[in-house]
Amino acid sequence: MKKLTLIALLFITVLNYNCSSDDSIHIDKNDYLIFGHFYGMCAGDGCVLTYKLTDDTLYEDINHNYLGTDLNFKALDNNTFEQVKDLANYVPSELLNETESVFGCPDCADQGGLFIEISKNGVVKSCRIDQYKNNVPAYLYTFMDQVNEKIQLINN
Repeated sequence: MKKLTLIALLFITVLNYNCSSDDSIHIDKNDYLIFGHFYGMCAGDGCVLTYKLTDDTLYEDINHNYLGTDLNFKALDNNTFEQVKDLANYVPSELLNETESVFGCPDCADQGGLFIEISKNGVVKSCRIDQYKNNVPAYLYTFMDQVNEKIQLINN
């Protein structure tokens, strides 16, 4: 009986959550999205790139730390911000509800990984995502493509 009650409660919760009128993430004044990629067996400036997106500014981390710690951001120009400002719209709502913080095995086979940190209403969630799509949930694919595309746009 307890299992049935738990399943019913879970179903109602999922149904209620999925019926939300707006599943996209909007960046408000105090919210942010940090995104980037990291490659361990790599040489050059593009091995570790991390950015912070707020409601009106895009920042680049100037420390390029592989572990994603000790971030030190400097503001980029508005034209660059305009190219990536919609990235938060691609954050899958499922990601915010995940209990996992690592998806796949990021950079274990020198394939690289994505670093993501989301601050929404004071709640911070961070994760690392394998670049091999067959190692991660399908709901991340579009977001991964967008993150990689935005990083490429910033660096062209």
